[in-house]
Amino acid sequence: MANIKSQIKRNRQNEAAHERNKAVRSRLKTYTRRFRAAAEAGDRDTAEEVYRVAAREYDRAASKGVVHRNTAANRKSGMAKRLQRL
Repeated sequence: MANIKSQIKRNRQNEAAHERNKAVRSRLKTYTRRFRAAAEAGDRDTAEEVYRVAAREYDRAASKGVVHRNTAANRKSGMAKRLQRL
């Protein structure tokens, strides 16, 4: 356990950021799951809508540093390819 005041604060900040990042990653997984379900069902309209939202969320997460920008690009690219096959 930290004894230094600044380190105690840093630990508190890290914990808050960790919880925030966990929520963002969970939301990304949810959108990816929804997209995959819509694509497997062959529902192009729903898949397009979910893709738009998911792509925006991936961009936002990448800009905040929650996921690496290349990871976000790869996930978006995979979803876009899947959407084109529908």
